[in-house]
Amino acid sequence: MEFFKKVPQIRFMERRRYWYITSAVMIVASLALVAVRGLNFGIDFTGGVVIEAAFPAAADLEASRAALAEAGVEGAQVQTFGTVNDVLVRLPPTEAGNTRQQGEAAVAALKSVDAAVVIKRTEAIGPQVGRELAEKGATALIMTLLFIGLYVIMRFQWKFAVGAILAALHDPLVIVGFFALTQMTFDLAVLSSILAVIGYSLNDTVVVFDRVRERMPMLRKSTPVQAMDVAINETLSRTLMTSVSTLIVVTALFLLAGETLRGFSVALIIGVFVGTYSSIYVAGAVTLDLGLSNRDLMPPEKKEEADALP
Repeated sequence: MEFFKKVPQIRFMERRRYWYITSAVMIVASLALVAVRGLNFGIDFTGGVVIEAAFPAAADLEASRAALAEAGVEGAQVQTFGTVNDVLVRLPPTEAGNTRQQGEAAVAALKSVDAAVVIKRTEAIGPQVGRELAEKGATALIMTLLFIGLYVIMRFQWKFAVGAILAALHDPLVIVGFFALTQMTFDLAVLSSILAVIGYSLNDTVVVFDRVRERMPMLRKSTPVQAMDVAINETLSRTLMTSVSTLIVVTALFLLAGETLRGFSVALIIGVFVGTYSSIYVAGAVTLDLGLSNRDLMPPEKKEEADALP
């Protein structure tokens, strides 16, 4: 199956410096948003209590907030969750760390609003556990990027590795910036989706790099820019099919999976677009501007023969 009857001849690399500006704006904006607004960390990282409750009729959020305040539960965030009957209550960690008692008090407060309320889920995480999860999440992200660099260096060459690592850094920064802008909950599910996006983007990048390595020696009269464009165009159909099929699944997840996986699916949707973009205009463009040439793709013995020529 192909998207195009003929291989397109789009000059992707001709205007790559304009896309550098676009990427720089996205990254600077993301960093600024994180610095100014911060991330709305879920209880996975901060600790606290999450309660999902289902009322028999449309939930009265103001009455629920008032009942929680009267019960001495401070800082509670109450919002609808999927339908007007379902409510999500998020409680920040207390200084005393008595999350269990805090959860029990909140459940009692909700039942005082409507005795028929059904508690679907109560989840409590201590602040120490939250800090440990945050540290392990950051470690997982750093190790992922490290092993990506090692993998690409072993498989290709250092110029390709720099392009791949920058593309892998580009994508999570943009996603994190979006979550800082919208203040959507940033939890372990979102972090796992960011790791998945890094892998998705790397896969696209490796496919393009493989085609570059294959085509450049065959296009000796072409410039590296032309060879890169040929490689991207020849893999474009595969890239689009992968992106569209992934988007179909992730969009279904976004629409049908409910609030629990909303952040996860949103991060993946953004990642599909940003990952496809970065594999072309970050990984490919940076590799070119580091001075990629046919000589870089020669095996060591061929390089020695070339150097020996007068």
